[in-house]
Amino acid sequence: MTTPMNLDLYLDWTGLRGDLAEAAASPSFAQAVRQHQAALQALLTPEALDATPVSWRFRVPELGEGGACSLFGQLAEQPYELAGILGGQTADNQRLLAEATIVTRYYRERSRSHWFGVYQARRKSAEESVLVKLAYFGAESRAEFPLTEAFAAGSNNSAVGLSGRARLINDVAAFVAEGGGYYTCDPKVNAEACLPLFDAGRRVVGILDSEAFDKDFFDGDELALVVAVAITLSGGLIARSGARSGA
Repeated sequence: MTTPMNLDLYLDWTGLRGDLAEAAASPSFAQAVRQHQAALQALLTPEALDATPVSWRFRVPELGEGGACSLFGQLAEQPYELAGILGGQTADNQRLLAEATIVTRYYRERSRSHWFGVYQARRKSAEESVLVKLAYFGAESRAEFPLTEAFAAGSNNSAVGLSGRARLINDVAAFVAEGGGYYTCDPKVNAEACLPLFDAGRRVVGILDSEAFDKDFFDGDELALVVAVAITLSGGLIARSGARSGA
């Protein structure tokens, strides 16, 4: 039996209810989330998905030793091609990317975030699963995050992708000082929201990641917006389009 995603369910599944007890109890917070959900659903029509231009490739930075994104600002010669891991430039994959693109554009138009990305869990082989970036705005960043315990020790994206537990960090320096593993791509980032995306059966099918240069960024309207986006994506094509299955 499957359950449609809603705010209460999302807070429970992600472990955010305790962290956001005050916000979760606020009628204005719940109303803001619902308003963003309704606005997003109005944009994600079949006609819009078919008509939205998408990017099938994007520039990525050179990776440093151990796969770390330590060469900030130094781009790889070859762009990353999405068609390979998605299984080709099909109509279904175009709509999947269109959904991520529309949601990313909506978020960018309403948030002060400096970076945002939508990732889907995909199986590259029988032994290897990754989070693959479908759409984003901000500085160039790596296209794939390995879904392994070893990589998750230093990566919020991978940790959330494996556990399904959200990470809401409003002071990156304090988080690292307290022993938190953190994958640094842009040293200016001081706050991050890494939220899991689910299918109706509670399987983690991807994540979204938002980063800001300001501390204490994810609160009030910014928090309601990013949570609404995660809930919307959890009920969308990303939750039905081959997550963890590969091409």
